[in-house]
This record gives sequence, C-alpha cells and structure tokens, in this order.
Amino acid sequence: MSTAEITTDAPVRKSILVSASVERAFHVFTAEIGTWWPKSHHIGSSPMTRALMEPYVGGRCYTEQEDGSSCQWGKVLAWEPPHRFTMAWQVSPAWKFEPDAARCSEVEVTFTPAEDGQTLVELEHRYFERHGEGAAGMRASIGSDGGWGGLLRLYKAKAEVAA
Repeated sequence: MSTAEITTDAPVRKSILVSASVERAFHVFTAEIGTWWPKSHHIGSSPMTRALMEPYVGGRCYTEQEDGSSCQWGKVLAWEPPHRFTMAWQVSPAWKFEPDAARCSEVEVTFTPAEDGQTLVELEHRYFERHGEGAAGMRASIGSDGGWGGLLRLYKAKAEVAA
C-alpha cells in the first residue's frame, strides 16, 4: 500500500469531552452550529454570515453569505437526535461545492453520556479516497489543528456556556 493510499483511506478521528448533557451537546453541534463555526471556514463566494444545518435526513448543511447567496457544503445522511448524525462532506479538494455523492467523504458525530453529566463527542471523517486527486491534501488539512481539532475546541467552549 502506498503512502497516498494510507493517507486517503485512513479516517480522521477526533473526540472531546464536553461538560454538558447529551441533548445540549447534540443541539449546540447541530442547531447552533452558526454560533461556533468560524466565519473563515466556508466555501461561499462572499464572506459568510452564518452556518446552518437542516435537522432531517436529506437536509442541507450550508452557509449564508453577505451577498445574499447561500452555499451548500454538506447533506444530512443520518439523523438520530440526540445520539448521532452523519453528513456527506460535499467539498472538493479545490474547496468548492461537490454535488456528486460518489465524490464526497462523510462525517459521523456521536454523542455518548459520560461520567458526571458530561458527554463524549466522537467525530469520524471518512472516505477521503472518494475525493480523488487532492484527497491526501484535504485529509491533512481537515485532520490538522486548523481542521476538526480546532473546530471541536470552539464547539466545546460554546456547548459548555450555561450548560
């Protein structure tokens, strides 16, 4: 197996312990995504105003932009509140919308009760090989501290406010 195969076939896995109930942890990650998702992380044509996730299978994950447009970047594949959701990551290695599901990776997030009313949030971003050329670079970026690692820290800070 080549290095490229290893880096695109291996999922990015991140987890974080949040001092909040499972219900709150799920709600903040999904319904309140626009309160913690950084405005710098978008693929829209103008500056982002907010991120949104529609709460049902087939729902869009998208951003609204300052110019009034919206830009889809994901689609909900599984919706099991408050324990799990999965979405298609509809972003190409060129950081543009990818409408072809066969060329999209997936993100699954689970919420499991832990000790003292905390919640273990586990994220797996998988199937990078579907992105084709550029997948290894995309995986490296998403797996970096500026990717899911940093995003989960922003999420945790929001979920723990008034939890």
